[in-house]
Amino acid sequence: MSEAMIKSSALMALGTLISRVTGFIRNILIVALLGTSLLGDTYNVGNTMPNIIYNLILGGALTAVFLPQIVRAAKDPDGGSIFISKLATLVMSILVALTAVAMIAAPFFLTLYAPSFDGREAQVTLLFIWFCLPQILFYGLYALLGQIANAKGSFGPMMWSPILNNLVVIALFSYFLLTFDEITLGTITDQNVAIIGLGTTLGIAVQALALVPVVKGLKVGIKANFKFRGAGLGKSITLGSWTLLYALITQIGFAITVNLGTRTTKEAATLANDSSLLTSGLGFTPYQNAYLIFLLPHSIFAISIATAILPDLARKVQMSNLEGIRSDLVHSLRLLGVVLVPAMIFFALFGRNLGSAIFFGIPVEDARFIGKLLSAFALAGIPLALNMIFTRSLNAFENTRYQVVANTVINLIAISLSFLAYSILEIQWKTFGMAIAFSISYFIGVFVTYRGLRRFLQHLPHRLYLLLYLKLALISSALFAVAIVLQQLASKMDFVQINQGWGNTLYLVLVLALVTPLYLLIAKRLGVKEVGEVVSLFTRGKVAP
Repeated sequence: MSEAMIKSSALMALGTLISRVTGFIRNILIVALLGTSLLGDTYNVGNTMPNIIYNLILGGALTAVFLPQIVRAAKDPDGGSIFISKLATLVMSILVALTAVAMIAAPFFLTLYAPSFDGREAQVTLLFIWFCLPQILFYGLYALLGQIANAKGSFGPMMWSPILNNLVVIALFSYFLLTFDEITLGTITDQNVAIIGLGTTLGIAVQALALVPVVKGLKVGIKANFKFRGAGLGKSITLGSWTLLYALITQIGFAITVNLGTRTTKEAATLANDSSLLTSGLGFTPYQNAYLIFLLPHSIFAISIATAILPDLARKVQMSNLEGIRSDLVHSLRLLGVVLVPAMIFFALFGRNLGSAIFFGIPVEDARFIGKLLSAFALAGIPLALNMIFTRSLNAFENTRYQVVANTVINLIAISLSFLAYSILEIQWKTFGMAIAFSISYFIGVFVTYRGLRRFLQHLPHRLYLLLYLKLALISSALFAVAIVLQQLASKMDFVQINQGWGNTLYLVLVLALVTPLYLLIAKRLGVKEVGEVVSLFTRGKVAP
């Protein structure tokens, strides 16, 4: 990986870090206002719907398939302006039509994703869906402008603009928390729903429109151009058709997850008077919040690296430089391991503590349940990262067919095991079983994705990064085990109540403050040269000397 790509990764990682920190604050405020039971699910189903529909129809093509086409078009005498204008015109036309159709079909989406909802929760969910669906248009605009910027070598703005979105939503929910003592499903008004839904949509609009001056600054002339014939869009559409199938399979799997999650929420709310049920927050909202925490290291580091290497991989594919591609992939995978291996072990061992520390504004059992789900998701950390890198590599080879095969396997396994978990487990464990199903699906699916990549790459020297992962896992596990033993001793000596309030938060801060430098020092002493590179990436935005 070149120094330029490392710098791009660092800029994106910093932007994503700030974005995720503000995103954490945003999610804490949302949970504090709406809770993790029925009212929380009404908002999350409504706010998730535009993302689902957008990704189903167009998202995958914009975020991966079209980028190599834009890179190739950039070699044209006009810098690709004509191709980009026609692509933008086609995409925006589809998005406008898609948004209109989705608004009409909103009641169907409610029936599909939350069939167990009735009465007021169904009304509120439908209103949230209607007010959030215009986000489809702005998601598409954000992805299109972001991919144009990426193809031109400008990676940072796409990672930084979501911060504006988070700030808008933070202001929105802060207003409600300061204005109202409590909002419940019985007290929330249609006007409240409209303000929350439209305010959330405004955040996405600001995120997208912030990229307009960025693209203008890159001197990419984009004008409405409906002359699609002979524009060179045929290959993009063909590749996009496979991506559509990929997205369809993904969204079927997600629809089932949401369906089972909302059913669990409804069942838990019905059983809330049962003294044996400690919390009614057992369904989709805790599942989604745990998943977002789980994705934090991937979003900050893995996605930044994967996004930075894709344009360069596409260029090396066009030059048939397979050795250069292998070198970039191994280097990327080794860099990922330095961060992701200890992060996933931390999530697995300290999930309940972390849930309590982050979601301090809700009942303790609700927060701990989110942490329990986080521990289950952590098992998928490494295979998910590997699968993402292998998938991006297939994008560079402009092949989406093998991605569809792998994605089908992943989702079939996840769906089957999720149904099994929902059917046989007690309500306190249903969502936890679904998180385990997610993890198992990626352990198997990553092998299928790699088999597809081998058809183009022939082989990849796995020992160069898998042995590194094992070494890093042993180092971080030993250090975290020492921290747990010290915590147990402190509890027995009544030194501090670790599992309650600020004692828990202070404990996690101390664990990270002590383990992180020791981990980096030991790993470096044991010959992990990427440690210096990762530290340099985060501190100076360049490759270590």
